[in-house]
This record gives sequence, C-alpha cells and structure tokens, in this order.
Amino acid sequence: MTLDEQLTTIDRLRLREFPAQWVRSAPAESGPGFHIADLRISQDFWDADLTELAEAEEEFEAALTALVQALSLRWGEPQVLDLDGVLERTAQGLPVRPPLDTLCGFVPRMYGWRVAGRWIGVGVGQGDRELPLQLLVAVGEEEVARMAGGQ
Repeated sequence: MTLDEQLTTIDRLRLREFPAQWVRSAPAESGPGFHIADLRISQDFWDADLTELAEAEEEFEAALTALVQALSLRWGEPQVLDLDGVLERTAQGLPVRPPLDTLCGFVPRMYGWRVAGRWIGVGVGQGDRELPLQLLVAVGEEEVARMAGGQ
C-alpha cells in the first residue's frame, strides 16, 4: 500500500461509524468505539535470520516515520503514547478501552492525534518474533488518548 493509499484508508476509517458489535471485514477490525486496520504487513519470520528481521524492522520504522510526517502536516505534532502502562493494566485485570486493549499486546507505542472528536493512532507492532510486522492505524473515541496517559 502506498503512502497515499494509507492516508485514504485512514480518512475512511476516521469517518466510518463504529459498529455496535465486534466485526472483522477487509481491511479493518471494528467494534463499539474503535476501528483497527493493517496498512502494511510483512512476511512471517519463522525461518528468518536476525538480519532479515532487522532489515524489515528498519523498513517498517521508515514507513511509520513517513506516515507520521504526512499526518503531522495535516493535524500537527502527534502525541506519543507508550502502551506499556496500558499492558500493565490489562495484566492486572483492570479495564482498558478499545482499541488500546488489543494494541497494547503487540504495539509498544503509538503516534496519535485528536481530530473531530476521534483519536487516530499509528504504530508498528509484532505479536512475536516469528510473526509478521504490522504497520497499522487505530481509530477510537477521543477519550482513548486520556486513558493511555495523554492529555
């Protein structure tokens, strides 16, 4: 997916209504108060050496940087959300709002903006060393940023 296609996907998700129940459809997973979509997915790394993984990580970080720069031109500097604290809350059995409850298990940080009553976040994640890298976008209700420690 090109940068322009990624921005188009983000715009569509930002404007899409949240469903009343969890639903998975291409290209997004959605539920009450959230959408999550992959913007780019790598191959898996079951048989990959560490060099291949490192190269893929560099590519995905570069793609994330380009996306953050493009979105910053639209909406200003992002708020960086460290999701470690959110992961700790889920481990303690405390409630966490979607989409952070899903993201905190494999995305260490998100770059986010508040736009027209919604929170839009982008990040790179990997569920485990053998699994694919994912460049993804999450759209949630504006309160999501506050729950993650944002202002």
